[in-house]
Amino acid sequence: MRFMVLMIPGVYQKGKKVDPNFAPPADAIERMGKFNAEMVKAGMMISADGLHPLTTGARISYAGGKPKVTDGPFVEAKEVLGGFWMLQAKSKEDVVEWMKRCPAEPDDVIEIRQVFELSEFPEDVQKAARS
Repeated sequence: MRFMVLMIPGVYQKGKKVDPNFAPPADAIERMGKFNAEMVKAGMMISADGLHPLTTGARISYAGGKPKVTDGPFVEAKEVLGGFWMLQAKSKEDVVEWMKRCPAEPDDVIEIRQVFELSEFPEDVQKAARS
């Protein structure tokens, strides 16, 4: 099974503005790098990356069926992604156990979501996806 694991930094949840030139401190990157290396060694990490702050992003909304582009930052956003992992695991519980060891900062939140596999859908949906 594949799981998308989302990091939601506490700094965003508290409504603090993040400098558009933000870079995590070297010691935090070192700790996370060691954690990620353990997951690679265990054969479960497919990919992982951090994301730039909201100030450099854009959102596209489709109210009324028409795309509307809004450049960052998005002041109403409180659960903003800071990065992600794509993991391969036997169960959600395995991922939970790994993520309990994550060197997250105080107030960070991690969300774990299983990725749909094509085989999980009804045959007509699988057929439509293959065409």
